[in-house]
Amino acid sequence: MTDDLATAETRSIVVEEVFPHSPQVIWRALTDGNLIARFLMLPTNFAPMVGTRFTFQTKPAGAWDGTIHCEVLEVVDCQRFSFSWKGGDDRNVGYGSRLDTVVTWSLSPTAGGTRLRLVHSGFELPRNETAYANMSGGWTKVVPGIAPLLHEIGEPDKIKE
Repeated sequence: MTDDLATAETRSIVVEEVFPHSPQVIWRALTDGNLIARFLMLPTNFAPMVGTRFTFQTKPAGAWDGTIHCEVLEVVDCQRFSFSWKGGDDRNVGYGSRLDTVVTWSLSPTAGGTRLRLVHSGFELPRNETAYANMSGGWTKVVPGIAPLLHEIGEPDKIKE
C-alpha cells in the first residue's frame, strides 16, 4: 500500500433545498434533457432510463477533453434518480484529474412542498480535491437555482425551452 492510498479518503457533496412544488414538477426538471440544460449543462443522448449512457461537455483541461461520461443507474419515479459522473484523465493534476463519482437526486414530500436532496459521492481526496472544491461551490448554486425553472414548469402553458 502506498502512502497516497493510506491517506486517501472519500467525500460526498450534499445539498438540500425545500421547494413549494410537487415531486412531479421537480421530477420533470430532473429528468427532461432540455430542462436539465437550463440549470446544469446540456446532456447529449440523455433518457431517464436505467442503462442509458449520456454525456455533458465542459471546459477541457490538459489531457482531458472536457467530456463527462454518465450512465443512468437508478430511476424511481418522483423519488430517486441517480447516474454515474466520470471524467478527467490520470495524467492531469487538479482540474481535469480522473473522476469516478455518482450523482443522486432524492425527492421527499414535506408539509410545504418537496425536499430535494442532491448527493454527489465518490470524490477521492487528495486526487479529486480541486473537483470537490469546485463542485461543492457549484452544486450549492445549482440546486437552489432550479427554483425559477420550477415556477415555470409548474404552469405548463408558460414553459420557455
